[in-house]
Amino acid sequence: MTPFAIAGVQMHVAATHDNLGHMRHRLDLLMSLYPWVQMVVFSELAPFGPLHHHAEPMPGPTEEEFRQMAAHHRIWLVPGSMFERVGETIYNTTSVIDPSGTVIGRHRKLFPFLPYEEGVSGGSEFLVFDVPEAGRFGVSICYDMWFPETTRTLTAMGAEVILHPSLTGTVDRDVELSMARASAAMFQCYVIDINGLGAGGIGRSCIVDPNGTLLLQAGDHEQFLPLDVDLDLVRHHRRVGLHGLGQPLKSFRDRTVEFGVYDRSTFDETFLRSLGPLEKHRRPGDEGAPIGAAGQAPHHTETTARPTMADRRVRSN
Repeated sequence: MTPFAIAGVQMHVAATHDNLGHMRHRLDLLMSLYPWVQMVVFSELAPFGPLHHHAEPMPGPTEEEFRQMAAHHRIWLVPGSMFERVGETIYNTTSVIDPSGTVIGRHRKLFPFLPYEEGVSGGSEFLVFDVPEAGRFGVSICYDMWFPETTRTLTAMGAEVILHPSLTGTVDRDVELSMARASAAMFQCYVIDINGLGAGGIGRSCIVDPNGTLLLQAGDHEQFLPLDVDLDLVRHHRRVGLHGLGQPLKSFRDRTVEFGVYDRSTFDETFLRSLGPLEKHRRPGDEGAPIGAAGQAPHHTETTARPTMADRRVRSN
């Protein structure tokens, strides 16, 4: 057995002020209760919530605070994610910080939750990193997991644990929980899926093992999810198959088919183009109406004024 202690922090996230003090408090409490934890993962956009106006360059002052937290507790720290500003471009980015307080990598969310995460650009690189004497870890942020190619790439690069900060406050959380289990089984890895509360989501964070078994699941309140994962279990299943059966990573390696859908220069995208533009769903008859202000918060519903009687008469005429 090769155990490694990971804890997820499911906490309330505010959108009107920063959450750094609350993150520090939760981390201090976690480490007081569970001093054996070696890595801590927060939820997507935990530091400032889902608004863009706190975006800052990386490295920057917020990342420096996280470096100090990691070094103080001598832990690996994945502080959720925050909006990173690069010139006029904004990314949704998470840092990975080692126990000395060194940033060993950053992952920019590959698939912003468009059209809702408006104004955020997608990254183009994958992040895997090694924890000495433990194993290899990969980072994926929220909507990234809806595209199995992302987990396929991370695990093909050797990732044994997928760290998945999330911000989901919508009715599709049940689907994401199923997706976390399916991804763990398909790619024979652990999935650490940490969601927030309040402006940070509706909770129900989870940890899934390479069998697809749900090991821990939080409710709808602030909660810690500390657990020893066994990296040897991942290696065993990849060697002999899930319950001694399917070995999908080897089958993918030994495939006889190439997937033409990934070659934009030759694949016929007629059907995909027929789906129309990537925009918010509207009521019948409202096609062409303005979508909303740039920089709208992801996963939040826009509030609009109710029509007056005069408006209704104009529409009826």
